[in-house]
Amino acid sequence: MLQDILSGIPLGFFLAFMVGPAFFVLLETAAMRGFKAAFAFDLGVIIADIVFIFIAYFSTNQLLRSIKDDPALFIFGGSILTIYGVIAYIKAKRATYTKADFEVQKLKRKDIFGIIMKGFLLNFINIGVLGFWLGLLIIFGPSLEMDGSRLIVFFTTIIITYLVVDIFKILLAKKLNKKLTPKRITLFKKGISFLLIVFGVILILRGIIPDQIHEIEENFDTDGISFSILKNME
Repeated sequence: MLQDILSGIPLGFFLAFMVGPAFFVLLETAAMRGFKAAFAFDLGVIIADIVFIFIAYFSTNQLLRSIKDDPALFIFGGSILTIYGVIAYIKAKRATYTKADFEVQKLKRKDIFGIIMKGFLLNFINIGVLGFWLGLLIIFGPSLEMDGSRLIVFFTTIIITYLVVDIFKILLAKKLNKKLTPKRITLFKKGISFLLIVFGVILILRGIIPDQIHEIEENFDTDGISFSILKNME
């Protein structure tokens, strides 16, 4: 059990610093809306991760691989992410912000639920996340003898480590709130929106020209875990 925990901790740290859509939105939420909102968003992301882990465990490898490599899913997920980024960019460009817009306000219960759903959906539409968890299961499953209890310890360790590191990220990002001005908040939101569009386009390209993207990813293979599995993480 200790060995399984020690194996999961480094992966949790790695997961926490993977640069993807959820990573940037988490930082934006922490800076703009405070700790509670960012933590709620992170919970949504983690719930999506847990769903993917269960899908990976209870489905066959052949089925999962066919789903993971389905171009339609990449195009669909990428299109949603791109549209979301475009809408967010237009809203940020048109909006007029005042100091009150980025002062941390008390969240209502319905606000928290909405933020959790935002985190869940933003992570769930990224099919690359499923590839990541499938990759971990394929790589580490045999060494864990595919034992249910050992897998639970292993993946729970990854999730907990990821959450702990994210809490520190949230606390650091929260300090940015004091430095926000209407001009900076506009640039900040535009930047996050632009990055979401970029990630969406990358997903779409993975569906349209998978062979070319796969060739590029092959150049970044390292430690037996392909870049194609890891690059689209939150």
